[in-house]
Amino acid sequence: MLANVRRWLPIALVAVTALWLRTHDLDVRPMHADEANQAVKVGALLERGHYEFDPADHHGPTLYYAALPIAWLRGERNLEALSETTVRLVPALSGTVSVLLLYFFAAASGRRAAITAAAFLAIAPASVYYSRYFIQESSLLAFFLATIVCTQRWWRSGNWRWALVAGVGAGLMQATKASAPLFIFAALIALWVVRTNSFQATRPKRDFAVFLGAFFLSAALFYSSFGTHLGGLSDALRTYAPASGRVTEGSGHEKPWFYFLSLFGWQRSGGLLWQQLLFAGFALGGALVALRHSRPFLRGALIYTTVVGIALSVTPYKTPWHVIHLIPGIALLAAGALAAIPFRRVAIVLAAFVIFSQWRQTNLAVFLRPADARNPYAYVHSSPDVRKVRGLAESALANSPRGAIRVISEEYWPLPWYFRGLDRVGYWSLPPDDCDAAMILASAANTDAVRSRLRGRYRESFLGLRPGFICTVFIEESP
Repeated sequence: MLANVRRWLPIALVAVTALWLRTHDLDVRPMHADEANQAVKVGALLERGHYEFDPADHHGPTLYYAALPIAWLRGERNLEALSETTVRLVPALSGTVSVLLLYFFAAASGRRAAITAAAFLAIAPASVYYSRYFIQESSLLAFFLATIVCTQRWWRSGNWRWALVAGVGAGLMQATKASAPLFIFAALIALWVVRTNSFQATRPKRDFAVFLGAFFLSAALFYSSFGTHLGGLSDALRTYAPASGRVTEGSGHEKPWFYFLSLFGWQRSGGLLWQQLLFAGFALGGALVALRHSRPFLRGALIYTTVVGIALSVTPYKTPWHVIHLIPGIALLAAGALAAIPFRRVAIVLAAFVIFSQWRQTNLAVFLRPADARNPYAYVHSSPDVRKVRGLAESALANSPRGAIRVISEEYWPLPWYFRGLDRVGYWSLPPDDCDAAMILASAANTDAVRSRLRGRYRESFLGLRPGFICTVFIEESP
């Protein structure tokens, strides 16, 4: 009994820490535009029980379906009742599961190294930050890690059931985001380079057929909305045309090739310091250990991380949440460097320094400055001002019962999330002939035209939608 406690207690503590970091005060940060857009889709799924995949401008459907059981358990049955905490619990739980999966995968390199790698992933600033974001990346990473853990088990045991579960994991990856093949391809390259003699499958062709069957079935179930929208199957293939256009052209998200590397370096922004030098330094040490001392497991982590890093770096389109796909490999390399130190106490002290350094950055990014424009992870984030719009709208409608809310702006997300449940809300990209309403939010480009068309008396104020995007708020005054 005592031996089992000593064996499992460290990883249990790591998992509890990971869960707390990802679930504590989940509603403290205003909703990002992308989060709000996807949360509204969850609300529609709750209310209608039906979802149709959009190949032009959205990712796969697993994120929305994963939110349903959490909403039901929390008693939220429609969009108005849906909360920020509910939808963000999906990536938070995915991020926590990823920590455990990395531990089981890394156990092949030694228990101490596995616990260290899991701890690094649990505390990494980007991993924690985007595990609290209602976007697909954390789920995609969790499904990928589940796939490689099951593949590893199949490789060593030859049991076809592991191939089956690995196929389900790969199918869920594909049903989460169109970029899934990149990570599978990188993993296959790493496996081909460092293949070992531990292969145990006696019927690999049968097992591969089982894998493919599970892959296609699980992906098809979600893209077809469980058989209710068969057009989603062809749409799953059509999504690659718009996706490739965004990736190759940048679509307004162009960054230099070294952008992701810079997130692990040293930068000052408006008096705030962002750095991960210790973490990155030990990862480089792990890369040297992998290359010089014939460590197949570490070499595989290095090759996989390098392939993914190059693929993400050479494309113009870059958003910071993609960096979470590099962190498991970097964590494995950093843990490998520490495991190579012959003096255990020295290695433990150095690991503690890395964790403390990472914790300081995580605390700053996640809890102290989660929506600050200087935060490298808060990408074109919504201003805290957006939290005011609901109260302003309810007050304006109460004073003008026959009025409405008009949003006249070329950009308006995440406002539909904050206006959820209100009946009289409309959106225009250009000012209509009749602009009068209980409350009007107009972009800077539309403000003068809106002001010239108002016939009533209004008081004006300003509201920041996101950095560099200010709206004028017109609230009708009582006669």
